[in-house]
Amino acid sequence: MAIAKEQEYFASHPIYSTMPPGSLGCDVLTAKLSKILFTHIKHNLPEIIREIRQKLKETEDELKDLGVPMPSSQADKMHLLWNMITEFVQTYKNQITGKYDARRKNPTNAGPVKQELSGGARIKMGFYKLYGEYD
Repeated sequence: MAIAKEQEYFASHPIYSTMPPGSLGCDVLTAKLSKILFTHIKHNLPEIIREIRQKLKETEDELKDLGVPMPSSQADKMHLLWNMITEFVQTYKNQITGKYDARRKNPTNAGPVKQELSGGARIKMGFYKLYGEYD
């Protein structure tokens, strides 16, 4: 009904009625706008795909930096907690005894690392210097 009224309007209008058929109306406007939109999408799609891939890579890198995901099962959570406690205890023992751990001193491996005495090793060395003659 609306399309018929539109066609009647253009056919009876003094100026629009002189225009070639097929150049007026909602159907023609829809087709032209669809073509413009399609051309715009086709032109910008490679850039959109590139941006999506870049964001995906950035997100994957951020996820990798976060480490392994938290376990979901109770047994896996317990295993993770046990490993964390064990690592903490080992690190604590190493600190007290002065054992060198390259992962703790230079996590980025950005260059050479000097092995210096730390923690319990410094105390132990102090005692050796102070009481070394009594051995």
